Amino acid sequence: MISTRSRARILRGLALSAAAALVLTGCTSTAGATGGAAQPLKKEDLVLVASVINTTNPYMASNIAGAEALSKKLDIPLEIVDSNGSSQTEISKIQAILAKGKKVVLFVNTVASSDAPTIVNAVKAAGGYVTIWWNKPDNLDPAQVGDNFVAFQKIPGVESGKCNADALGESLGGQGNVIMLPGVQDSTTSQTRVAGFKAQMAEKYPDIEILEERPSNWDPQLGYKNSQDLIAKYGDTIDGVWSADDAMQTGSMKAFKDAGLLDTTKFASDGLYPDTIASMQSGEGNNAIVGETFHRGYMASAVGLYTAYLAAIGEIKPSELPQEKRDSLFQLSCVTPDTLKDYLGYDAADGPEKFVDSLIENGPWDTEPMKLIGGGPEVLPSN
Repeated sequence: MISTRSRARILRGLALSAAAALVLTGCTSTAGATGGAAQPLKKEDLVLVASVINTTNPYMASNIAGAEALSKKLDIPLEIVDSNGSSQTEISKIQAILAKGKKVVLFVNTVASSDAPTIVNAVKAAGGYVTIWWNKPDNLDPAQVGDNFVAFQKIPGVESGKCNADALGESLGGQGNVIMLPGVQDSTTSQTRVAGFKAQMAEKYPDIEILEERPSNWDPQLGYKNSQDLIAKYGDTIDGVWSADDAMQTGSMKAFKDAGLLDTTKFASDGLYPDTIASMQSGEGNNAIVGETFHRGYMASAVGLYTAYLAAIGEIKPSELPQEKRDSLFQLSCVTPDTLKDYLGYDAADGPEKFVDSLIENGPWDTEPMKLIGGGPEVLPSN
């Protein structure tokens, strides 16, 4: 016969065992703020989300096209976040989607590097999966955050800046004056491109003077205004213009055209987008555009979303991936007017759909023309 005291001890032990079982069960549920191991999610429970800085920049519009193509292919609904150039808008819209209940698979082109920790923590707490493109603090390591921060991905900014410096420097014969239009100041993408451009200019073209730089926030209107201001200040002593992307270059070229200086000024930038291609093909401004770097927004968003999706459904386990697949650098191509024809096919109407087909066949790290080439963070050159 069990005594009352013994029975009480047994019941307490059973209660503790049940509580422990509940804790262990909780640790194997979908990962959230607790950081437990995640169970694969079902497709019907997912929503794809693509967050872009704005919708006026052609690169961002291409981001949306890639997300739409992947959403259609996977048959998963898609939501677009237009940040309107505001970190607060970006974060609040993402948080609102997270609160709706479906598990989020997120690609985000962050407005500023400093936005990344807030977004990552919110997604992790909600049990979603996020891949960030272009901008994050160097000390925010996906491997240290956990599987919900699947990867950080970008195309090398330093090499982009060097590529543009070579094109501009050669076109000017190593002599003259240039102005610079960086993107957002709190952007590692802009910072690395600026560093690469300045370092290459200093090393190879010491007789070219950088007159001034004006951050223009990836915005063609601001690129136009800042170029107008610099033309008023320096006049026809400006021989060349470097822009951190084609949107700002488009605005800048209009300002120089309005001032009657387009035919005597050379331009180099990053992106090779439709307006730029048209200008290069027509020889606008006495062949004003001398160099570009090639990549496509639809490739970045499709790769970013697909990587996060594979983690969400359990096809990959981020914590088991090598470092270069979590902090990733993808292939960059330099383009001149002579090689432009080699890149025109990527802008066909079905370009995003064809890329998504290839992406699903080959995986996020081995799809042409944007294969994985190594890992970051990028090392900035000394100027």
